Amino acid sequence: MARKKPEPMQVVAVPRFQTQDPSPVVECGQRPAKAVVGERVPVAITAFREGHEALGVEVVILRPDGSEAGRARMTPVGVGLDRWQGVVRPDTEGLWHYRIDTWSDVWETWRHRAVIKIPAGTDVELELAEGAHLVASLGKSPSTRAAIAGARDKKLPPMRRLAHLLDPDVLSAMESTPLRAQPSSSPLYPLRVERRRALVSSWYEFFPRSEGDFRTAAERLPAIAAMGFDVVYLPPIHPIGRTFRKGANNTLPAGPEDPGCPWAVGSSEGGHDAIHPDLGTMADFEAFVARAKGLNLEIALDLALQASPDHPWVSAHPEWFTTRADGTIAYAENPPKKYQDIYPLNFDNDPSGLYAEVLRVVRLWMSKGVRIFRVDNPHTKPLWVWGRLFNDIRATDPDVIFLAEAFTRPAMMRALAEVGFQQSYTYFTWRNDRAGLEEYLTELSGPAAAYMRPNFFVNTPDILPEYLQFGGPAAFAIRAVLAATLSPTWGVYSGFELYESTAVRQGSEEYLNSEKYQLRPRNWDAVTAEGRSLVPLITRLNEIRRSHPALQDLRSLRFHASDNDGIIAFSKRDRGDLILVVCSVDPMSTREATVRWNMEDLGLPWDATFAAHDLLSGNEWTWGRDTYVRLDPLNVAHIIHVAASGA
Repeated sequence: MARKKPEPMQVVAVPRFQTQDPSPVVECGQRPAKAVVGERVPVAITAFREGHEALGVEVVILRPDGSEAGRARMTPVGVGLDRWQGVVRPDTEGLWHYRIDTWSDVWETWRHRAVIKIPAGTDVELELAEGAHLVASLGKSPSTRAAIAGARDKKLPPMRRLAHLLDPDVLSAMESTPLRAQPSSSPLYPLRVERRRALVSSWYEFFPRSEGDFRTAAERLPAIAAMGFDVVYLPPIHPIGRTFRKGANNTLPAGPEDPGCPWAVGSSEGGHDAIHPDLGTMADFEAFVARAKGLNLEIALDLALQASPDHPWVSAHPEWFTTRADGTIAYAENPPKKYQDIYPLNFDNDPSGLYAEVLRVVRLWMSKGVRIFRVDNPHTKPLWVWGRLFNDIRATDPDVIFLAEAFTRPAMMRALAEVGFQQSYTYFTWRNDRAGLEEYLTELSGPAAAYMRPNFFVNTPDILPEYLQFGGPAAFAIRAVLAATLSPTWGVYSGFELYESTAVRQGSEEYLNSEKYQLRPRNWDAVTAEGRSLVPLITRLNEIRRSHPALQDLRSLRFHASDNDGIIAFSKRDRGDLILVVCSVDPMSTREATVRWNMEDLGLPWDATFAAHDLLSGNEWTWGRDTYVRLDPLNVAHIIHVAASGA
């Protein structure tokens, strides 16, 4: 039997110079990496060539219309690693792209060779002639003519002739218009650039029903704005079901006066497209949004895609839920927790019909002035729902922002961010020690920054961390400082500024008398007047964030050595702004440490000293590479501004 003739191998085109492992990329470039307008975006790649000749590497950034916005030379990282880095800074919203251009750098190849051979007296005339030839290719400017003439003047010593070719003006010209031989380009990598609010924001969460209705809740807005917040997040504002309604502290049955949990959406009074009657009318809500806008506040609305047993969807579309063997609709469970007042949605039975309703609901609230949605439990819905929703919304309203409230496994949190959520809840709430913070934030500010933007809430209606339950006022101050300076976006749930810290029982993260199940009116004026408030610190933190570009950046975060694990030190820098933060992570004790700053990360000479101005206390010291600090429960942090230069 004759053997089958082997098929010829396909010839794959190989670029002249090789590139590998570009960053930032998401899913090998199948999805766009994330950026916002004006953000400093580090780009890195592994690029190499055969032999010993020099390689030129450049990142090219392309606008949404495909035109070239700029080029930036990339510089080597480390020694012998073939890793290169550069920076781009997109200036408009839209789907941008970048690519990496490589070429044989004949000038650098010659320069490296010449500075070795000419001092050694090897091939002097040949090297100078080749250098002059390369300089001549730049054109006939005064500096190039002078350099060539000097190189050819045999009356001068060889090193003087070489110095003419290495004149600063010549080097600058070679940097700005490099001599590219055998140019090669990488594929295009997408970069979705969104408005700055997608990266930089300060959130404040409160329940309008605890203030009364939308008209009285609007009276709270000036105080929120005065604290420096720019996003007000509202839990669900829709009618609440009565079947299996939860009472105070998540008890069953509810009493006749219990208002129920807002996340049990829907009753005979309406569903996701309706306002709870106790809060007012749609006109009242629109007036609330307008009042907020007048104070430079944006309203973020909860998108809780679930239903109470009384929701109109249950009778009109039972196929949108899961029916059990006994004919009942399955309620939400996270064993041992039971949520009898909530029915999860099932997108498998009528995906098109249910999705169309979700899109309608989102667009309804957008038409009422909502441009930010905090999505409840997005990890319990198929990923295709979010991918399709974001594509549909982006096509008409690219400014709309979605925050993923998903405290779940890392793979799902990553997938939600990659599919298009502009912001994500994180594990920050449970990272309280120095090692845990450094490890997690190194990930978030490094590789994860390509796809995930963290929103550091210090507490939520669901989460009262043990650290806050037992740490006293210093714990609240520490968490506020860390959240506001580590992440460009942070958030506070109402009551945090009043040191509310009592759990429903030992070992629980639920608040006693949780606002999820009952009204929690607070006498803001009385408490603040007594001085039992974190409002001054929160206000100052938001002022500092707005004034300093470095704190609006995520990717420049660098940690520095401290010889006391109870003190964490880090820096950020952007647009010539340099911020150093030294913060205690121990709310109970006085801590002392010597912090050793990595001066290269600060953009300073290793032996430099600098004026350290504390933006919290107003004090000023002279600091250097090794800095002694002392922090205690009444003085938990230094936020230092240093006059600096560099991107």
